[in-house]
Amino acid sequence: MSDFDVVVNGGLWFDGTGSAPLRRNLGIRDGVVVRASTRPLSIGPDTEVIDAAGKWVLPGFVDVHTHYDAEVLVSPGLPESVRHGVTTVVLGNCSLSTVYSTPRECADLFSRVEAVPHDSVLGILEENKIWQSPAEYVEALESLPLGPNVAGFIGHSDIRTHVLGLGRGTDKRIEPTVRELEKMGAMLTDAVDAGFLGLSSMTNALDKIDGDEYRSRSLPSTYARWKEFRFLNRILRERGKILQSAPTINLHPNIAGFFAESSGFGRRKPLKTSLLSAADSKAYPPIVYFMLAAAPLLNRFAKTDFKWQHLPVPFTVYADGIDLVVFEEFGAGAAALHLKDQVERNALLQDESYRRRFRKDYDNKFSPRIWHRNFYDAEIVGCPDETLIGKTFGAVGDLRGVHPVDAYLDLVVKYGADLRWRTTIANHRPKFAKRLAASSGVQMGFGDAGAHLRNMAFYNYPIRLLKKVKDAQSDRKPFLTVERAVHRLTGELADWYGIDAGHLREGDRADLVVVDPAGLDATVDGLFEAEVPEYGGLRRMVNRSDGAAVATVIDGRLVYRDGEFTGGFGVTRTGRFLRAGESAADRSGRETIVG
Repeated sequence: MSDFDVVVNGGLWFDGTGSAPLRRNLGIRDGVVVRASTRPLSIGPDTEVIDAAGKWVLPGFVDVHTHYDAEVLVSPGLPESVRHGVTTVVLGNCSLSTVYSTPRECADLFSRVEAVPHDSVLGILEENKIWQSPAEYVEALESLPLGPNVAGFIGHSDIRTHVLGLGRGTDKRIEPTVRELEKMGAMLTDAVDAGFLGLSSMTNALDKIDGDEYRSRSLPSTYARWKEFRFLNRILRERGKILQSAPTINLHPNIAGFFAESSGFGRRKPLKTSLLSAADSKAYPPIVYFMLAAAPLLNRFAKTDFKWQHLPVPFTVYADGIDLVVFEEFGAGAAALHLKDQVERNALLQDESYRRRFRKDYDNKFSPRIWHRNFYDAEIVGCPDETLIGKTFGAVGDLRGVHPVDAYLDLVVKYGADLRWRTTIANHRPKFAKRLAASSGVQMGFGDAGAHLRNMAFYNYPIRLLKKVKDAQSDRKPFLTVERAVHRLTGELADWYGIDAGHLREGDRADLVVVDPAGLDATVDGLFEAEVPEYGGLRRMVNRSDGAAVATVIDGRLVYRDGEFTGGFGVTRTGRFLRAGESAADRSGRETIVG
């Protein structure tokens, strides 16, 4: 028998099933966990040894909601996730994928919604998009030196744009013909055949298109009627695949339609449905009770297979000036974001009639919203006038004797993007955050890794959840066991999405993270900035809590340890495209045939 490639010694081993942890030594060979032993394992001259004494050895985390679709093409290691123990990421969320549409269409669809530089995304896709089909897209991804494993949804807006064009696809008067609908169905079927998880969609109209020609129209999937949704859902249901989407946030909510589509009454199969998002919202505090009750009741009595996605940490967002997606939800905010030219935008922000409109939108307590619209709960964290740092816009308004909106707009006009501020819009009450994290109707996700680069950083949300669990146990007020929390972040997700990930038993893929529980301290909540060369040097918010996740192994290879990436990371492929429903044995057989 050959020596082990990697040995992880003396750690408390969690296998990702929710079972109680055991003290074990793990032996890894050829990318697979081949031994979990109480006895010392043989170590050869080339064996990589990881000392895990006093630490937790967990399956690599599964991040089911990312927007790395452009970034993965030019930085396939995806280090900001891997450094925190994420070994599998899911692309193609929120109706946005880069499979069928042209590079310019993809950039227009993706950039404003996800707050990434349009020109950079366009350049990346123009240089790297060589595929014309889902199967070719998978081949292209697997030709890259991927760090983590990748799974993906096909985007409804991507399909709709390819079939109807971006103009017709964002025209509410247009309904697809039977032939066009059938073409969309064939494209979805091709994606499912290529191993995609299913279809991602979006019905919330506040997500807007970038570019020039159709700027500020909502994403194409928001124009689809239920006839179109039902047609595509039928394919997903028949193939046992997933719908990922978000309901409307307006005076005509469509959440009941999603519930009905997910149900399996009669002989109909339930449709696996994952929606954004379960949150304890500051805008609507009582809605958390609906979030907690709806999915468990529906899954039990209505034969649905329905989950909310949930970010298990406070949803704190940052903004430079007025560049924040929550302003898209009301007319005055969207009007400002529509203007790309700074001179034009400033002229608008100084116009008194515009300000009256903004104040009216701000003060309207009955309009649907994500942001609670309270400038007394919006703190300035960066400004050329340092006397303002630490104050809220409401407090500045009080000092100046003006409405909070006018105080805010005055500062935006004067300082532009040099005015940096933050607010927490959800998940601010620990009691309800814990209940959501423990709910059977909720799945861990919605970190938006790779998007909103200047607005938020939740790359390490799995680590932050483990800190909350550990702290609660120390306070003798537990809401989850550690093994249950690990299961929620790993095996539970992998099993529901049908991908070969999230477990760390003998015979499983050797994707793991070593966590030092002593490092689960206040540093995991820290925020930093790092330059992104691929996005023109933009500085994005990141997490750098290197004392918690101390080692990451992907496909049996150590890629990260003690704050440093190993030499081959981002050069040698460790991750792969995970096809939905494909087991390790299936993959081995397919690779043998291909080889």
